[in-house]
This record gives sequence, C-alpha cells and structure tokens, in this order.
Amino acid sequence: MKLVRYGRPGKEKPGLIDDEGRLRSLAAVIDDIGPAQLSDKALRKLAKVDVKTLPLVRGEPRFGVPLAGVGKFIGIGLNYADHAAETGMPIPKEPIVFSKAVTSLSGPDDTVLLPPGAKKADWEVELGVVIGTRAQYVSEADALDYVAGFCVVNDVSERAYQFDSSQWDKGKGCDTFGPVGPWLVTRDEVIDVQRLDLYLELNGKRMQTGCTETMIFTVAQIVSYLSRFMTLEPGDIIATGTPPGVGVGRTPPRFLKPGDTLRLGIAGLGEQQQQVRAWSRDAA
Repeated sequence: MKLVRYGRPGKEKPGLIDDEGRLRSLAAVIDDIGPAQLSDKALRKLAKVDVKTLPLVRGEPRFGVPLAGVGKFIGIGLNYADHAAETGMPIPKEPIVFSKAVTSLSGPDDTVLLPPGAKKADWEVELGVVIGTRAQYVSEADALDYVAGFCVVNDVSERAYQFDSSQWDKGKGCDTFGPVGPWLVTRDEVIDVQRLDLYLELNGKRMQTGCTETMIFTVAQIVSYLSRFMTLEPGDIIATGTPPGVGVGRTPPRFLKPGDTLRLGIAGLGEQQQQVRAWSRDAA
C-alpha cells in the first residue's frame, strides 16, 4: 500500500494511492495513520479493505508527512562511501548517528525555509525507514520484520551549523529541514530495499544520482545497530544517508538560496518538490 496524509497542516486526513495513481480517502476506515496503524496486524487488516469502495479525493490537495505521531527522527551520516569521499571524511567503521528534531518534519512539497543566518544550506535525498513494531536488541536477520515501510526524506542541512561543533544536530533540525513523503510504502511492496535508485535535481539540473545498493550499512544493519542503543518505537523514522552530489562536496560548493527549486525521489517511493525561501515571521 501507498499510505498518505493529505490536507492543510495540522488537519491532515488519511488516504491511500490506488493502483491507477489516484488518491482515495481512508477517513471512514481509520482516524489517522500513526503508530497504532503501523503494526503488521494493523496493516494486514487495512490491506483487506476493498480499495474500490473508498471515495476518490478530488482536486490536488497538499500532502503532509505520511504518518502522525513521529517519536524519533534519526539520521545516519556518511552511509555512502562516495559521499564520504566527496566531503573529505573517512569511511565510518560503524554507523554515525544523529537526531533531527521532530519539529523539522514537513510535507514533501512544503516550502523549505532558510533560517536567519543560514549560509550553507544543503540538500540530501535519502531513503526513510519507518518502524512498525517496537524493536529492542534485534538481530540483523530479523531487523526488517520491525519495519512498517519506506519513504523519501530530504535531509536538509545547514552546514555552517552542522560543522560548528562535534554534534551535527543543530545543523539538521531547523524547521522545514525534514520533508518526508509523499507516501509511506509498506514493506511488502518493496521487493529489495537495497536496490532502489535515488535522485535529486536543483533548478532542473541533476545533482544526485545513487542507489541503495552502495550503502555502507544496509537497512537491516542500521535497524539492528540502533536497537542496541535505543528502543525503536512504531512511528520512528530513520533517514539512512545520502549518495554523492551534495552542495558542500561540489567545486566550488553550491548552497541553497531563496528562489531555488528542489525535485527529488526514489524509485517506487514517489517524488518531492520544494521551493526554497528565506525565513520570515510571515512565511513561518
């Protein structure tokens, strides 16, 4: 299933995308798409609904983050060897873990707002992993059983803040720096999560091209690893790293500025598009 939440910010309704790419409402079936709807049992029950009986949603409503109630938004750094190389950093021996504030979450096509003082805002297309079942000390062999599904994440980063200290969090957690969606694609629809193509364009020019097969640490390894240090709860999102082509790695570096347009996606998981603007009280 391709699960979505659509409507005005804070007023989103649950829906799904049918086989013909049309948006249908799930409002008569479930109240929302959140932790309670992400277990294997809940998803199996939802999959039994006759899609043809669900009302079509007319027009082109805004898509929000495809799940509510996100508890943790976790990032994995330098998880593609060629991305580590372009930033001049060594290949990590174990996953580099950081947090993105849940207040950075935004819809897939919402505006990216550059915070006051931003000078080196950057883009990062990433595979997002959504936890469906509580995971604590899980094995790599069993790790994917704890995943509800996958989505597109843009790990927008202010490099000046990120590298201002040994902790990356403040460069990763600014408001609007976590576009997620458009869909949450359930695990059963992704044949091989380690063979998904990723791309990102800036103002129509291809900047990032990659595939999850070149990850240093696989999705299963990441979920297992994280579960050793924190309990992963239903609704937690893990952004699993980005392929090469980010702005900081270019010669000369290219950073986001007001007026830029980003388009990014992952095969089978949908596409995002964001306009970039400077933050103001009117825009926030």
